[in-house]
Amino acid sequence: MNQFAASQRKACELAHIARSSYRYRANTEKDEQLKAKLVEAAHEQPRYGYRRLAILLGRKGWIVNHKRLFRVYRAAGLSVKRKRRKRLVRVGQPNFVPTGPNQQWSIDFVHDRMASGRTLRVLTVVDAFTRECLALEVDTSLPSRRVTRALDQVIAQRGCPGRIRMDNGTELTSRHFLAWGIDQRIELAHIQPGKPVQNAYAESFNGRFRDECLNVSWFRNLWDARRKIAAWLVQYNQQRPHSSLDYRTPNQFVQQWRAAQGPIMQT
Repeated sequence: MNQFAASQRKACELAHIARSSYRYRANTEKDEQLKAKLVEAAHEQPRYGYRRLAILLGRKGWIVNHKRLFRVYRAAGLSVKRKRRKRLVRVGQPNFVPTGPNQQWSIDFVHDRMASGRTLRVLTVVDAFTRECLALEVDTSLPSRRVTRALDQVIAQRGCPGRIRMDNGTELTSRHFLAWGIDQRIELAHIQPGKPVQNAYAESFNGRFRDECLNVSWFRNLWDARRKIAAWLVQYNQQRPHSSLDYRTPNQFVQQWRAAQGPIMQT
């Protein structure tokens, strides 16, 4: 503009840009503060994506536009890398959709190893409606009698479920387990062999459990594994935003659902 003695207005007209765009100067100071908070939250929860990190920042008073948050999140190199798996295309069957708590529990087993190399097994129990983790039973071996004992403890706290969804493992198809289901008057719904998607609630939970707890923890012994896994269970139910629950925690979802049902439904 100085070379051709042209005004700013004239130069912007010739370049077909708005004067407000020419005068704009990015405020990077706020982005640096947001980046520092994001990095701090990501260090605490390294397997959380930007949406869950936004929930955590919101609890601390940082209300940020999601597009700006995603831009800073990517610029900070915090994107969670996920391995894409090849999947076979199969004709699915209609899945049971619960409309209230205790209508269906989903159970499954997860395997890991301790520092000594000894195998660790975890029985996971999830309510398909509330997405609550009802139990994480940890031991080196979990036979059918141990499984029913763990389920009896959950039943004593919140009552019997209408049905339990599970795979066809030997612990879950034994005569003891089948007889236990008859005595408790619980429908035992086994999936078809080779179709874990029919137990999708348990498989989804197991993926989060392995990604956010087992893969980032080092278990010195069985006691250490039980302590860390029990702490993660509390964090999952009370603090972790769940995408299927509109980024509410399972405990928040249960409280709001009960309040919406009214005093008659709660009694």
